[in-house]
Amino acid sequence: MEIKNESFATQALAKKMLKEKAKEKELVYEQKNALDFLEKFCKLGLKEAEELAEELRTALPRLNEKHIAMLADFMPATDDEVKLLFSNEVITLAPDDRTKILAVLKKHT
Repeated sequence: MEIKNESFATQALAKKMLKEKAKEKELVYEQKNALDFLEKFCKLGLKEAEELAEELRTALPRLNEKHIAMLADFMPATDDEVKLLFSNEVITLAPDDRTKILAVLKKHT
């Protein structure tokens, strides 16, 4: 199998997409479980997630879409939580970068 394209979506976008698909036809078991999970645990609405993503792109342009989706989904509240999210990533965040991230996230909690 060859991957031709890869994109990352926030939980808010995935929730919206599943709801739209549910209107068109019945969801399969895995999709129902995913939607149920998102209904319970998705912290932001789609508009809020898009605004947050834009603010993160502006504050730290070197973050890619995967990092932005990860931050929007988990909404870390402390420096240690941000470090933990990025512990397996190639990117290294300086303390002031993590402070910028936390400042942006705090506006949306």
